[in-house]
Amino acid sequence: MIKRILLITLLVSLPCFGAAHSNKEVPSSERNLYPKQQGFQVVGETTFSVLFWDIYQSKLLTTTGEYPLDYQYGTLLYEIHYLKDISKKDLLKRTIEQWQHLGVPEKSYNLYIPLLTNIWPSIKRGDSLSLVVNHMGSTFYFNQQFIGTIDAPEFGPLFLDIWLSVNTSQPKLRSQLLGEYTP
Repeated sequence: MIKRILLITLLVSLPCFGAAHSNKEVPSSERNLYPKQQGFQVVGETTFSVLFWDIYQSKLLTTTGEYPLDYQYGTLLYEIHYLKDISKKDLLKRTIEQWQHLGVPEKSYNLYIPLLTNIWPSIKRGDSLSLVVNHMGSTFYFNQQFIGTIDAPEFGPLFLDIWLSVNTSQPKLRSQLLGEYTP
């Protein structure tokens, strides 16, 4: 019964998710402000490589310097600096594959795919994609410029689980992001 109520709630609120990534709710003076000035502390950082190719460098920061984070009282910043080109299509495909690896039910992530399709650009070498997560939702930045928000509190943790879940496909990368392991 509870699952059914949650599903109905999600379906009823789906139209507001479509607008969640638009710029209309965020004042233009705040839209372009990259959140580095909020006093973030590095939790960990790493480089993701496949064979001998470095794909990206990433860094996990929080306002407390710790993870896990209580989003009611703190903010998280996850930065990815790309060392290779990756198309929007491949970025979405890899994200879905990682959610599938984690066993996330398709119905839990499917409603975010159209939003991510509208928010994310194709990536060129040297570009960065960042995510800021707090109690209000998740905000994406491309090269430190605002590109969109998803106002669903459950999205940020779901997305970050790709790297931070104990079941991630990259446990060494997770350990480095959490500051537990240094190569």
